Amino acid sequence: QVQLVESGGGLVQPGGSLRLSCAASGSIFRVNHMGWYRQAPGKERELVARISGEGIKDYGESVKGRFAISRDNAENTIYLQMNSLNPEDTAVYYCNGFITTRALLMSTYWGRGTQVTVSS
Repeated sequence: QVQLVESGGGLVQPGGSLRLSCAASGSIFRVNHMGWYRQAPGKERELVARISGEGIKDYGESVKGRFAISRDNAENTIYLQMNSLNPEDTAVYYCNGFITTRALLMSTYWGRGTQVTVSS
């Protein structure tokens, strides 16, 4: 089994910053790409940012220049530094990982999500 656990969400004022973390654990052979998605009430889940095993990064249009994704391969952990937050960033943020298990099975895993609320 593989688990993804997010942390770092919360309430922040417009213009503020937050840093999210997501740690993958369990029967892991290799962590391939990982990323962050978000879902606001009444909206579809959308890509925020993702990073490949080689460190190639991809961002959603609405967060380019404000958010930065990084990863610690030794710890199977990714981070999302979010700056210049605005109310439109309010959503549940989900960690996503495409992981090869020790049984050499490749699957996509999701965390339970962490709430980010941007409000004054």
